[in-house]
Amino acid sequence: MRRLPLFAIAVISLFAMALSCGHRSDASSDESLPTIPDTLRVGTLYSPTSYFIYKGEEMGYEYDLMRKVLSDHNVAMEVVVAHSIDSMIVMLNDGRIDVIAYEIPITSEYKSRVLHCGRENITHQVLVQPRGDSLITDVTQLVGRDVYVEQNSKYEYRLQNLNNELGGGINIHSMPQDSLITEDLIGLISEGKLPLTIVDSDIARLNKTYYDDIDISLAVSFPQRASWAVRTDNNLLADSINAWVSTREDETTAKSLLKRYFEISKNRRAPGFGQAFDHKHHRISQYDHLFKRYAAQIDWDWRLLAAQGYAESQFDTAVVSWAGARGIMQIMPATAKAYGLSLDSITDPERNIATSVLVIRGLNRQLSKLVPDKQERLKFIIAAYNSGIGHVYDAIALARKYGKNPEVWESNVEEAILMKANPEYFNDDVCRFGYFKGKQTVNYVVEVQKIYELYQHKIPK
Repeated sequence: MRRLPLFAIAVISLFAMALSCGHRSDASSDESLPTIPDTLRVGTLYSPTSYFIYKGEEMGYEYDLMRKVLSDHNVAMEVVVAHSIDSMIVMLNDGRIDVIAYEIPITSEYKSRVLHCGRENITHQVLVQPRGDSLITDVTQLVGRDVYVEQNSKYEYRLQNLNNELGGGINIHSMPQDSLITEDLIGLISEGKLPLTIVDSDIARLNKTYYDDIDISLAVSFPQRASWAVRTDNNLLADSINAWVSTREDETTAKSLLKRYFEISKNRRAPGFGQAFDHKHHRISQYDHLFKRYAAQIDWDWRLLAAQGYAESQFDTAVVSWAGARGIMQIMPATAKAYGLSLDSITDPERNIATSVLVIRGLNRQLSKLVPDKQERLKFIIAAYNSGIGHVYDAIALARKYGKNPEVWESNVEEAILMKANPEYFNDDVCRFGYFKGKQTVNYVVEVQKIYELYQHKIPK
């Protein structure tokens, strides 16, 4: 202990004291002396920035940052997901959770209910517009323009106030939240179907990693501060978290996570079907023999497996996705571990493809009773490979509940998986895996099918 800086000792001591508050061991001989718990109960909400599940793994900026804080103190984390900020604060104050790892606005209202702590995040609302030469650079230029926002949202209220400040003239279009949400509006702007919308800057930054043809540079509101929170009487835990986030370790971790979630492109569009085929050698790739060998193990057309490989990586063995997936078939590290594939071997072409076939076999087994038709089930398997089986399960349940055919992908379950970006649906009782940006999976299934059709045309079976 003498080798540790005094500051580090203070941080560890604060954290240990904070975590011990209110947690006592039945085995203790002195009931007045609490013990340090092995697990901290962390409250959060499903969201694209805080917490979500992707390919079976828990992710999110707030989740990963809190996990790092706790792992540095040898404390495990139990995630408790609430449906709203208010319900999460109730859970905090009645003792069901210990800390909120979600950005609670630092306002007088919330200061009376929680004790803010941790890294402060400053956001503001920004205008989302198509990137180009005729950008709106001042809010006064919104007069006479059409702006689309979620109905009864904070964005609509801000736009109404801005319109009043400017003396009127902004054409405000309120979109019902049961049909379109903010992320949908951003996608429609990228596609050129809508002109403008307003969204929080962190949501805008995240979506820019999917849509590189939008501009989010114009702020249209004052900055808003937000941070994590604990109970108002838990100063020790607040102080220990504050001590950690003032360290160089916190700064390094935060920069790394900000890059992962808010900077690295998540839009891995295939560069074009012209590059999906090796015309010189009249083959799909140099790995055709591996696709043939392992596709036979699952009774797949090897060209379909190759199409999936191209959609995943363009046959680049070294590519690493924003989420950490690696190799030709983009195997996640946790998936590799579950199938006995070491991280050192994950990019080996044969072992990567062989492991992907094991994953596909498992998905087929899990979906066989839900989707009896073998050919139709292929689409579900491809979708589950991209999203994780949990989100496909949820989409099947939503399809069944809302009058769609749960055994048909196109125009049925594919529409249901799109619903999982909307809080109304991912908080539905039939959903178990929360928020998901289903558009990427829908596009992925279409892409794999198109590449497969190309291979069928170019290469005999």
